[in-house]
Amino acid sequence: MTGFRLAPGGAQEIFKITPDLTAMGKVIGGGLPVGAFGGRAEIMDCLSPDGPVYQAGTLSGNPIAMAAGLAQLREMERIGGWALLEKTGAAFEAATREAIQGLPLTFQRIGSMFCLYFHGGPVRNLQEAMGSDRAGFGKFFHGCLEDGIYFAPSQFEAGFLCTAHSAADIEKTADVVKKNLARVF
Repeated sequence: MTGFRLAPGGAQEIFKITPDLTAMGKVIGGGLPVGAFGGRAEIMDCLSPDGPVYQAGTLSGNPIAMAAGLAQLREMERIGGWALLEKTGAAFEAATREAIQGLPLTFQRIGSMFCLYFHGGPVRNLQEAMGSDRAGFGKFFHGCLEDGIYFAPSQFEAGFLCTAHSAADIEKTADVVKKNLARVF
């Protein structure tokens, strides 16, 4: 899910980890349908023709998707996309934290990914997330939607920012968030 949202090397770059296996979806195809995985040699050597595991896919190595993915990565490098996403994310986080101050809510963000939990304590796992006020989130979501801001409709989905979001977009979103939190609380 983090794909290239956080850095050219994804979350593994940010957290400085080397996974056994990495799986990526349409992000590597610039949004086109494709997927890929890769990992340590002893795992990849299990695949045919060297190993007994056969892997194939209709869209494996699709040249159009691969060209789109490369073009997207080059554009992100050209515009300083990851720094821009971090700047936008930090501005959104600051505005959201100001709006939720004193309320039983938890906001989490890394790079361009975020989630606002209607939960007063930390949310580190599914059990804690399940303690969220889903009805309250539903009221908040529908109010924001009526005011022109579309968040993910489930309390348990991540939200995403993109390079097209402007400072004015963040400001408008912050105003709508404050207004709709006041309706719930």
